Amino acid sequence: MNLTRLFKLVPFASLLLLLALGSCDDNTGSMGIDMMPPTDHLKAHTTLFDVTTRSIKADSVFAKTSTGYVGRFSDADFGFYECSFLTELNCTDNYRFPDVYHYDEATQTASGIMAGDSVVSAQLVIYYSSWFGDSLNACRLSVYELNDRWLEERNAEGTNYRYTSIDGSKYCDNSTLMGRAAYSAYDTSVSDSLRNATDSDGNPAYYPHITIPLDKHSFGEDRILYKYRSNPEYFADAESFINNVFKGVYIKTDQGDGTILYVDRVDLQMQFRFHAVDSLGVKLQCVDGSDSLYYSMNTVFVSTKEVIQANRFSNSQRIDERVSEQGNTYLKSPAGIFTEARLPYDEIYAQLQKDTLNGAKLTFTNYHQDSKYDFSMDAPSTVLLVRKSAYTSFFENNEVTDNVTSFSATHNSVATNQYVFSNIARLISTCITEKNKARNEARTAAGAAWNETVWEAQWKLDNPDWDKVLLIPVTLSYDNNSSQLIGVQHDLKPSYAKLVGGPTGEVLKLEVVSTEIQE
Repeated sequence: MNLTRLFKLVPFASLLLLLALGSCDDNTGSMGIDMMPPTDHLKAHTTLFDVTTRSIKADSVFAKTSTGYVGRFSDADFGFYECSFLTELNCTDNYRFPDVYHYDEATQTASGIMAGDSVVSAQLVIYYSSWFGDSLNACRLSVYELNDRWLEERNAEGTNYRYTSIDGSKYCDNSTLMGRAAYSAYDTSVSDSLRNATDSDGNPAYYPHITIPLDKHSFGEDRILYKYRSNPEYFADAESFINNVFKGVYIKTDQGDGTILYVDRVDLQMQFRFHAVDSLGVKLQCVDGSDSLYYSMNTVFVSTKEVIQANRFSNSQRIDERVSEQGNTYLKSPAGIFTEARLPYDEIYAQLQKDTLNGAKLTFTNYHQDSKYDFSMDAPSTVLLVRKSAYTSFFENNEVTDNVTSFSATHNSVATNQYVFSNIARLISTCITEKNKARNEARTAAGAAWNETVWEAQWKLDNPDWDKVLLIPVTLSYDNNSSQLIGVQHDLKPSYAKLVGGPTGEVLKLEVVSTEIQE
């Protein structure tokens, strides 16, 4: 059987075998070969191959998310990590502020509802629904307005602001400080009746938040309202607003250690005074003859997925100590540590090139994690296995797992403490085919000058990650209607797992099930 038959489409007899295998569990050690009649001349066997692993530092990850992370958390094993974020505020198309009330005596008609062209108050509100860590920890954050440098870099070709290495402090300074606020994630000043209140639909009426008061004159009126009056085209869409009116904000932690807020959105709110009007738009009068007035706080601009939001995560040097451990590997999020595995494609090809590949199982086992601290991190619930060479494009192109070169697995925390990839056979065959194709093309081009040893050495230099995969903590998103997987993103919440393996630790085993046709 020649090389081109390696990992071919399974012939009819092997297909019958696979159908029988379909009812078996993930244990590929005994997969029902005794169910096949002896006349088929098939022999299925499981071969174990060594898989070596090591920890690698993530440094920075691609994070396209509408959630902002702010705070600091210290851990005895990994040291501290600190997160901050910047966000623009969206301006809906052709945004309009209400007109000032005007009554025409001649026609006895009225227009507008604002009682005077002024702002009663302005504030920036940071809303969050969840957090990690100590809910009563005393913290403080600062909010800065982004400067012109942000505009220059966001509009520059090739700028990738989605990576968590972005340094928001480059786009602000003390002169752009908008305000500071002290807070605890769980605000004890909020009464239980308010916290547990619901609206008419039964939804929670209270939304945890942090408020930054803004100057109603210099900011609310001069920067926003009056600029709209003089240049309404600046409010035609988000780009016009960001480039001409308000670039956005950078939010960072100042004080406190032990709490990370998961920010859902940032609102710019402004309060105005309005006339109550009748059906013809004429202002109503109170019994005493005074104008009927009311005040309303409006959310005018808000961070949304349509505008840029970028998170920064920075880890202490303690994380380097964990990466350098040789007797095991780690997973650590956010933007912390991945596990790299080398899959023995060459060895598989050399040993099984005359067989048909039926299945391949790879298991990562994590050590038991004691909750030694009040707010210990759990193991990542979901991980991605992806070719190292395809890692960057996978996230930047918003790809989903295809079960060919990328796979996902859920942590079995109850029974085995494992991440099990039950069948990565297509990954193995894809990578071996890739190398064989390159070899055949090079051999044809070289002709009589072909040197297998020289080519093999050059291949390894040109393709150092050909036989490597990464194990990465991720979150999966599904379509609500079809339950179809629509997104795979880096897990940006705190988690970690210490895995069996490492350069000097226990060697992992790849279980390969293949079928040999006895002729």
